[in-house]
Formats: sequence, C-alpha cells, structure tokens
Amino acid sequence: MTFYPNERSALFIDGSNLYAAARALGFDIDYKQLLNYFKNDSRLVRAFYYTALLEDQEYSPIRPLVDWLDYNGYTMVTKPAKEFTDPNGRRKIKGNMDIELAVDLMEMAENIDHAVLFSGDGDFRKVVEAVQRRGIHVTVVSTVHSNPPMIADELRRQADDFIDLKLIRSKIERQAANKDPDPDPHPEIPDDYDPGAFDDDFDGSEIKIA
Repeated sequence: MTFYPNERSALFIDGSNLYAAARALGFDIDYKQLLNYFKNDSRLVRAFYYTALLEDQEYSPIRPLVDWLDYNGYTMVTKPAKEFTDPNGRRKIKGNMDIELAVDLMEMAENIDHAVLFSGDGDFRKVVEAVQRRGIHVTVVSTVHSNPPMIADELRRQADDFIDLKLIRSKIERQAANKDPDPDPHPEIPDDYDPGAFDDDFDGSEIKIA
C-alpha cells in the first residue's frame, strides 16, 4: 500500500460489498479502526459509506450502524430500497448504490490525490479508469481469499493498487465485546441481516419479504 503524508485521500465504501467480503473471511469490521488505519498515512479528506435502507420498516437492523457511522467521521449516502414483484408473484426488494458512488468519485477527483474503493464490483472499472485519467491514484480493497473471489478480475487489473482484506484483518477487525477497547463500539448487526441483499450485482441479491 502506497500512501504519502501530504497526499489527500478519500474512502468510497460500497457497504453491502464490503460487508459480504468481510463475512466471507469470517470477521466483522471495526469501523473506527478502519478509519484510523487510513488516517495514519495520508490526509483523509472524506470517508463515504453507501447503503440502501428499508425506510418503511418500523426497525431497520442496519439503522444503528448507519447512525453510528454518521456521528463518527463517515459521510453517509443512503436511499430507500425499491420493492418489486418477481415473475412468481413474490414481493422482493432491491437497492443499488453504484451510481451514487461513481458520481461522488468523479466529483471528488479534483479535490483528492488518492481514492480508496472498498468494493469488488467489476462495474466500477470504467469510473476507476476515468478518474485515473485525471491523475488520481486508485486503490481497491476487497479479497481473493473468498470462494469465489469477491474482487472482479477486471477491477483488480484496472486499479493502481490492490489491498486484500485478509492482509489487513488484524488492523480493522472488531474484537469480542469483552475485549473491545473502544468505549463506544459500533452496534451489533443481527447475523441474519445481509446488506448484500440490497445490491443488484451481488450474488443472491434478492430477498423475500412476503
């Protein structure tokens, strides 16, 4: 990983994709530690986190995490998940934040030197290429150690650098509650909740709600 002290950097976190990659490796992310990890080696300008939300539910299991991130250094980008009926008449929900992330990355390009993209989605290859032409160094964070690999080959080839989550796990892993040194740890998310269910490009992206 190549960062420089005076380099302006920004994080672009595809929430559902990062969640799925970490779970595939068998750990949960401590978002405070993740932020600190990237603050140490560069001038972190902004950390964006993208996720779709079920706005009509009385309680959304991801809402505590979204609120915590919003108060602790992250710029949250959310939108309502869309409901639809599949050919079998089942009601399902989908959400995709690719456009929002791509637009923010393009707009931030003139204010940063280094973009760190937390996603393995190959659809981001073109926007990565576009900002590279504007002189931005792009690092992609995902993993090849899941089965199948979470990182699309075309995205990994396009990136200037690739960081495998497995290699930085010890720096960003959330510890068990009784060992967590953070006095205000971010909220738990139920094991049966899968933000990947809201990503159109994530395998198994649809979930039944009725």
